[in-house]
Amino acid sequence: MILMVACSTGGNVAGSNSKEKLVFADAGWDSIRIHNAIAGFIIENGYGYKTDSMTGSSPITIRGLRQGDIDIYMEVWTDNFPEVYQPGIESGEIEELSINFDDNAQGLYVPTYVIKGDKERGIKPLAPDLKSIKDLPEYWEVFKDPDEPTKGRIYGAPPNWAADEILRTKFETYSLDENFTYFNPGSDTALNASIVAAIEKGEPWVGYYWEPTWIMGKYDMTLLEDEPFDPEKWENGYACEFPGVKVAIAVNQDILNQAPEIVEFLKNYKTSSEITNKLLAYMQENNAEAEDAAKWFLKEYEDLWEDWVPEDIAQKVKNAL
Repeated sequence: MILMVACSTGGNVAGSNSKEKLVFADAGWDSIRIHNAIAGFIIENGYGYKTDSMTGSSPITIRGLRQGDIDIYMEVWTDNFPEVYQPGIESGEIEELSINFDDNAQGLYVPTYVIKGDKERGIKPLAPDLKSIKDLPEYWEVFKDPDEPTKGRIYGAPPNWAADEILRTKFETYSLDENFTYFNPGSDTALNASIVAAIEKGEPWVGYYWEPTWIMGKYDMTLLEDEPFDPEKWENGYACEFPGVKVAIAVNQDILNQAPEIVEFLKNYKTSSEITNKLLAYMQENNAEAEDAAKWFLKEYEDLWEDWVPEDIAQKVKNAL
């Protein structure tokens, strides 16, 4: 049995009672809620459907999509749960319509001022030739560990994350343990706090992070280069960059016939990690809800989304704004 919570994502437009309700997957993070709200606003105000969302973990909501309890999944991290998602594709229960974004990244980052400096803040470049993870030993003193000053500090991923195990192995593969300590932040909240504190003080910081997030939308961060992704190197001590993950938009098979115009709209829906970073930063900086971020997007990125839908639909959405 699948247990999920349904909740409305917005108001209804005139005439929407004659059309079916479409249900979005809410797998629990802010970016999927923002994309639900963007698509939901367009679907409700442009096409006249009602929308709801169902909340659950990623595996549960993917199963809900396969079973038809959920109609639309705006942010499927396809490589994260292949044992649940791929059988749905192969059986025809799930239809993948488009790629929302595939330019996401993760790895070791530094605030860009560490490399380039910041004239406005009076910060000089601390590691001007730092480009790659392999350059870090040359600059270990820049990132000195206050608890072990003979080494630098690299902030790792939170415990029990897959990235934590990967980074610890990579740490040894690249012999970073000779010059650095691997500092476990304890949680993503603590990791965020360490970044914010360093940036507000203009201090050096190096550690694990990922995109899309509000941190990347708000602050200028630079991902340190690594060897290009190669499956063989990845299997041999993670001696290359993290692979990118395809973040897809998928629907239950029944929607293909029930709402073909929505299918066409979703086939055109495509954003990027950069845009999603900015949306998440908007929520953070304005203490806003996903629906507020969606309206901000629809106003700020009109040239992008109006190409996703026919002209008359776009006009209805603009009128609703």
